[in-house]
Amino acid sequence: MTNLARRAAIASVCSAILLGALKAWAAWTTGSVAVLASLADSILDLFASLVTLGGVHWASQPADENHRFGHGKAEALAALFQVVVIAVSALAILVRAIERLRGGDISASPESGIAVSMIAILVTLALTRYQAHVIRQTGSVAIGADRIHYTSDLMLNAAVIAALALDAWGLRGADPLFGIAIAFWLLFGAWRASEAAIDQLMDKEWPEEKRRAFVEVAGRNPALKSLHDLRTRSSGNNDFVQFHIAMNPAMTIQQAHDVVEALEKELGEAFPGTEILIHVDPDGHVDEPQNPMIEANLLKDPE
Repeated sequence: MTNLARRAAIASVCSAILLGALKAWAAWTTGSVAVLASLADSILDLFASLVTLGGVHWASQPADENHRFGHGKAEALAALFQVVVIAVSALAILVRAIERLRGGDISASPESGIAVSMIAILVTLALTRYQAHVIRQTGSVAIGADRIHYTSDLMLNAAVIAALALDAWGLRGADPLFGIAIAFWLLFGAWRASEAAIDQLMDKEWPEEKRRAFVEVAGRNPALKSLHDLRTRSSGNNDFVQFHIAMNPAMTIQQAHDVVEALEKELGEAFPGTEILIHVDPDGHVDEPQNPMIEANLLKDPE
């Protein structure tokens, strides 16, 4: 899975280099603010993709003495960096578009910009489809953030084509107006990309459907009297779960150990890549309440 994410990051870097070179030529040829906005976005895409590549590599490093839970959150940090890059580029585009709108200039040689934008759409479509495949396989947050702004690029390039076409037909102001729209679209994309990264950094619980599925698998073990205090989180490609189970107090330590090992194996097969920590309580024991929302017996009441 790590190799898949790394290959996706490399593909992203190569695409950004290719598109940046094409758009630099088109921006110089046309003088279009929409093409310039697209170029700025591609340059920042390259920078962000390099950070993604570094984040994916860092996140794949095994746990060490100072990072006992691994380095998975490096992906979330890389994703947040991308958010900042996207937001900065959007603001720069917005300023340039407003200046161009006031100046009333018309783009030159729009055919070049349109041709480059069409090539960019094809390249970006291929990249985002590959990224979607990788995300399904790995759940990578960094690749997910990368895909969001490349998906935004599809609309950006379509907007560039429309702006240049309208500008060529003599509709003054179309180019900078599209540039302003692109800037706001990028800001919206930055906001979307930040959500998953912040959720990981804040150790947000799994989606309720996934929690329920986890409890259902655990509940198949007949030795469990109850399951409570379930806590879940994700870090990069890895998941972490801890919970308490109540068992027959007459069991020996060896018997309880065997049950826990069997349960860990069952859950590990159903939820690969998950690190599981189980605390055993004698049935009837009441823990000191920590949070009523997570102390309930989830085998009976998954809510």
